[in-house]
Amino acid sequence: MAPNRLLNLIMNDSDFSDSDDELEIFQAVATYESERDSSSSRNRPTVINRNTFGAQNRLFDDYFAESPSPNAADVARLLAVGELRGFPGMLGSLDCMHWEWKNCPTAWQGMYTGHAHKPTIILEAVASYDLWIWHANFGLPGSHNDLNVLDRSSLFDEVSLGRAPPVNYTINGNEYNMGYYLVDGIYPQWASFVKTIPSPQGNKKKNFAQQQESTRKDVERAFGVLQARFAIVRGPGQLWDKKTLKDIMLTCIILHNMIIEDERDYNGVADLNYDLLEHTPLACRSFTRENY
Repeated sequence: MAPNRLLNLIMNDSDFSDSDDELEIFQAVATYESERDSSSSRNRPTVINRNTFGAQNRLFDDYFAESPSPNAADVARLLAVGELRGFPGMLGSLDCMHWEWKNCPTAWQGMYTGHAHKPTIILEAVASYDLWIWHANFGLPGSHNDLNVLDRSSLFDEVSLGRAPPVNYTINGNEYNMGYYLVDGIYPQWASFVKTIPSPQGNKKKNFAQQQESTRKDVERAFGVLQARFAIVRGPGQLWDKKTLKDIMLTCIILHNMIIEDERDYNGVADLNYDLLEHTPLACRSFTRENY
């Protein structure tokens, strides 16, 4: 019962004594109850809706979904930085890494042994300027080369399904509508791949080859940082189950990307105005092999 109602009930009760002492006692009790309720109300914590389920869904979509895609801001950043570095339309650099599999079953060793002369499992990845790995395909036997891995890669799934949005940019007055990756010499002559110039002649071609080879090493540096951060992928894989090894590799890549994103504002990268880009796609997983 509220203090004020209790005091009024006592005051209006005909059986209640008019004694000043009793009246003072009940007034003191009512005052104490009122002050306690007021203090409790002030100390009650404020409930803030932090959209926990929405944050969980975004975390899952970014890192744990079957086919996580960069969002519009990620794509805008990749294109803006590519243009700033002299490669407008570049979405990253593509390459493969071999992870030695120490406990590869004997029956599989011939299939998983390649140029390293040891059983390995291949990781195909696309990395950006800040070593952010936005595409990873892991699990193919080490006897494959980069071309075999590319044929089985999920990198071009969005293009094959007709869902890859265009990336518009201009080079030397020519308009282009798809992005590309920087690769080494083993990859095919596709419009989606930009390779270096072998034996370049003249200052112009030498400068392009030097810049392409320097920028392409983003993905190689990403592999090195990944292995430096996580000793479990730096040394040979010592488990028998290939699925467990895949979970380990993808977990390390997810943690690596979380670190990159957390430190992105402090790594000295220039603050770019992404609003200047036109026709920014809503989502991107791959922008390749279209109309060629």
